[in-house]
Amino acid sequence: MKTGLHNTVLLILVLLAAVLALAQTNPPKAPPVAQDPQQIIKFLTQIVSWHRQLAGEQQIAEASDSTAVQENRRVADQVVQLAFEYARSQALSQPKRPATAVTTTPEPQADGDSEYEALVQAAQQADKEVTDTEAELQSVQGKLANAAPQKKTILQSQAGELQGELGLMRARRDALEGMVEFVSSSSSEGGSGSLRSQIDTLARSLPAALTHSPTANQDAGGSAVPPAANTALATRAEPTGVWALAADRISLSAKLRSLDAEISSTAELERMAKQFQAPQADSLRALVHQGDQIFAAADTATPAGLAQERQQLDQLTVQFKQMSAASLPLTKLNILLEVYARNLDNWRETLHAQAHDELRELLVRLGLLVALIAIVLAIGEIGRQTTFRYVHDVRRRYQFLLLRRVVIWLTIGLVVVLTFATQLGSVMTFAGLLTAGVAVALQNVIVSVVAYFFLIGKYGIRVGDRVQIAGVTGEVVDIGLVRIHLMELGGPGESQPSGRIVAFSNSIVFQPTAGVFKQIPGTSFVWHEVKLVLAPETDYHDAKDRLTTAADAALAGDKEGLETQRMQMEKNLTSVTPGELSPKVRLHYTGSGIEATVRFPVELEKATETDDHVMRELLAALDREPKLKLVSAELPVAKAAD
Repeated sequence: MKTGLHNTVLLILVLLAAVLALAQTNPPKAPPVAQDPQQIIKFLTQIVSWHRQLAGEQQIAEASDSTAVQENRRVADQVVQLAFEYARSQALSQPKRPATAVTTTPEPQADGDSEYEALVQAAQQADKEVTDTEAELQSVQGKLANAAPQKKTILQSQAGELQGELGLMRARRDALEGMVEFVSSSSSEGGSGSLRSQIDTLARSLPAALTHSPTANQDAGGSAVPPAANTALATRAEPTGVWALAADRISLSAKLRSLDAEISSTAELERMAKQFQAPQADSLRALVHQGDQIFAAADTATPAGLAQERQQLDQLTVQFKQMSAASLPLTKLNILLEVYARNLDNWRETLHAQAHDELRELLVRLGLLVALIAIVLAIGEIGRQTTFRYVHDVRRRYQFLLLRRVVIWLTIGLVVVLTFATQLGSVMTFAGLLTAGVAVALQNVIVSVVAYFFLIGKYGIRVGDRVQIAGVTGEVVDIGLVRIHLMELGGPGESQPSGRIVAFSNSIVFQPTAGVFKQIPGTSFVWHEVKLVLAPETDYHDAKDRLTTAADAALAGDKEGLETQRMQMEKNLTSVTPGELSPKVRLHYTGSGIEATVRFPVELEKATETDDHVMRELLAALDREPKLKLVSAELPVAKAAD
């Protein structure tokens, strides 16, 4: 690219040197090399589309790219100006159609172009006359200030006459310019298809400052400097999290694709501009070659030959001036396109380096995340092995393992959030909103999780305990964070599995109508109750003594075990003094006779055997002489003790 720019600059210098070397004359103009109008319109259309890419640059640019964006805008505006200048010069240099016979119907398009060009020339001539008259008036007014008294009257008369002429000329010029503008807009809207009208149509799609003819305030590139765009560019915040790095990396990839598209379109414009410039450069080289030949022949030429050679040189000078003037905008346009392409390449290299750095940072952070999670899991495994080694109580071990699992997942979640988050404040806001939504949607689940910690408390339950929940008696087989599972028990003494598993939500702990009953830690007994109905004529005191003696005799073998459990209750329930674990007999009269209720403690492991033994002893006591008449009897059932 630098070599092409260097060659273009050398070509301009050669052209300027050749112009200065040739004689300065003002003969009639010769038409420059004319281009195909369709190709010119295609070139202008692509220039307009290419210029609109600046809006895309503005969208992807950041504060750090402001210099590149402003430079590209300045260069792109100059390219558009030079392109329209070149197109308008080509519109004026298009070859005229030959005159046709009287009988031939004239083509409307050719007539329209001829009339339009004549009108433009008249307007230009009127503008030139206004400029000359203004200069003459300023000269007269300048002389009037320092003129002698006898000449002031003459100069004042001349000034008044010039002012009158100037007013008439300005009115004529304004009228012609209005006609030119009207004809131009009418031909464009009416679809006449002339090159000039198509150029004006494309010009109206852009700001007027970009398509007007160059004026005196031109920069070195030869185009008027447009006002700088003062659109504020967004300041790029450095990404601090994995999520922000990934999003920024994707954004940079999109920017690179956009810049690649702009570089491709700029290269296409360079190719088209060089195609337009090639025939003009060939013509200029041919003119320079002809001049060199004339210079070489001048050394041996006769006076008549020298005069002829001078005339040829004058013609070459005129042609060279016109061709160089026509090709100069295109040459400048090529230089500016190369500058624009170089700016895009530099910008792309910067974005590519930035994308590479962010990709590396993203991989480092992901690697660090994996390493931290591995460390947390390793520490959790060490804690698990330590728990199995030093905590021998099954219940305590389960609690420690559960606590370890909760801590591990909370730590992993915190590490992931801090790694992916860009700003901690936004994370906390998001977490607060998320927590509120979860609390409403998972209210019952959260209550169950809270109830879990009540269930495993000091007087809580554990796997293997016999409990009664909502009227269901069973043995605990699993305690989860949300649910508890019981193996239902039934049959005699409620000690046989029923074959069913009952699941309860842990939140049942907080329900006032559904109680949770379990054995006191260190105990395994329940109270059973037997009801006997004796005949009304039975001796009250004799019946009570017999039943009490029989119950005590039936439980004599279990007395030591029950006493041990009573002492364990005293140890665990320091603020409560438990009663004696001994049989209790209560009698009262009913309509059918004397109802005797015998309540006695039984160990859970041998509840059925104890019930049978107590029942046999009671019946044997009633059958002794004198016999006590038994009206009815009920099997032993589990009852809460009084």
